[in-house]
Amino acid sequence: MEVLQLILTAVFAALVAAATMIIRIPIPATTGYFNIGDAMIFIAALLFGPIIGGVAGGFGSAIADIIGYPLFAPYTLVIKGVEGWLVGKLTRRTLNSDWIACVLGGSEMVLGYLLVEVFLFGLGAALEELPFNIFQVVAGVAIGPTSALLLRKRLPSILTATT
Repeated sequence: MEVLQLILTAVFAALVAAATMIIRIPIPATTGYFNIGDAMIFIAALLFGPIIGGVAGGFGSAIADIIGYPLFAPYTLVIKGVEGWLVGKLTRRTLNSDWIACVLGGSEMVLGYLLVEVFLFGLGAALEELPFNIFQVVAGVAIGPTSALLLRKRLPSILTATT
């Protein structure tokens, strides 16, 4: 990984962790929480591709989980990492493809947590958290693609060429 990619990955992992921790609405049934970290994962993946999106999404979200919700950290590392990778891989760098990529990546996140929560807490608790995870994706889709579109116009081409 070249130096610029390493720096961008570290910066976006920190931004994902911060966005995840800024707004935390606990969900008692699973000890999970609603957050807006998906929006930052989407932005990282849409701007810089699957590697930066996946690594920053996985590690940034897992770091946020370690601080307060450690039970989910290993699952989050994988689920959010795959989410960021998928979004970065699926986008064609247009607003429509960005939305589609975020919906598909977000769907993976919703399904991933549903399966983990069924395993850890049972179907009832997992279904109780499901609407929160769906709303989390909706919030991310509302913020991520539009932000990425605006940032693509402002960032120097050297930055967006790292994909």
